[in-house]
Amino acid sequence: MIYLDNQATTPLAPEVFDAMAPWLGHDFGNPHSPHIMGRKAFAAVELAREQVATLFPDGGQVYFTGTATEALNMAFGVVRGMQETGRNRIVLPDTEHAAVRDTALWYRSQGFDVLLHPVREDGRVSLDDLVKVIDQKTALVASMLVNNEIGVIQPVREIADLARQAGAVSLCDAVQGYGRVDIPDNIDMAAISGHKIYGPKGVGALWVRDGIDVPPLIHGGGQEGGLRSGTLSPALCVGMGKAASLCAIRADADREHISALAARARACFSDWTINGSAEERYPGNLNIRREGLDVARLMSDVRSVAFSAGSACASGSGRPSHVLAALGLERDQIKSSIRLGFGRYNSLEEIESAARTINEAAEAQ
Repeated sequence: MIYLDNQATTPLAPEVFDAMAPWLGHDFGNPHSPHIMGRKAFAAVELAREQVATLFPDGGQVYFTGTATEALNMAFGVVRGMQETGRNRIVLPDTEHAAVRDTALWYRSQGFDVLLHPVREDGRVSLDDLVKVIDQKTALVASMLVNNEIGVIQPVREIADLARQAGAVSLCDAVQGYGRVDIPDNIDMAAISGHKIYGPKGVGALWVRDGIDVPPLIHGGGQEGGLRSGTLSPALCVGMGKAASLCAIRADADREHISALAARARACFSDWTINGSAEERYPGNLNIRREGLDVARLMSDVRSVAFSAGSACASGSGRPSHVLAALGLERDQIKSSIRLGFGRYNSLEEIESAARTINEAAEAQ
């Protein structure tokens, strides 16, 4: 199996596995216990917190969560207090991940005015249009650093500036960009996930700028600054910390490798059409379409390559991708799109072999 679905999840780095192993065995102490085993576990968690924080701006705090979705839900809590001051608008691009989009839409049922701002054909928002809808009633402006479906990079720095000028809070879904794309230093909050950076599943984090008041999401024993009560897993935290550290150490090597894979893939799929901006994108994501192609059949025919359809039906929802629809693609074009995700452990030979297999299956249709 050639794995080209690194936007869905990444393989666990061997160094991460080795770092986690002791905390799954003899180092089983509760990091919230006062004895020496507990203090040892606590120290490991705090080191991991520092490692994760290294790739974030200065002047903020990292809170561990179970997932990035949980972190994003926690971040949205800031709007509750702002609603009392007359700020009841939430603004986000229409292409945001469901973890942000559906959470925002739930807040609509709580009395908030939620604006799903349209994007251009290239998948990026128009700042000239966006500034017109961010006003003194805006509580939160969310923007995804790297889109999980099409790889397009939003102008997050400029969007955060617009939010700050209006007195609103900015939230960045940095899941696909953390460790790959520099995170702007003017954002207020950002969410990430361990398993998207060659770390373990079941752990995420929320970074919060100093001075931003986030209310508790889970009440109980007061862990994680009182925002998310519950016993932390040292193994998962250590794994995420090690993965973040590797991203920092390998940043240049990973960037060069992924760029080489992307260049080879574009050449191999030169007669396909790229969905979204061809320039303002993370190169490890290639979302392409071929007119008239039935991707459901293609995925059934190609069993030796792990890739995904360019729509949410890949997760079993049965709904066409709201991201591709936001670009203006017709339903048939959405159904003829695929997403290829390249990672640290892919090779040029794998790209060529996968492209040959996918192209032959497409031709057979």
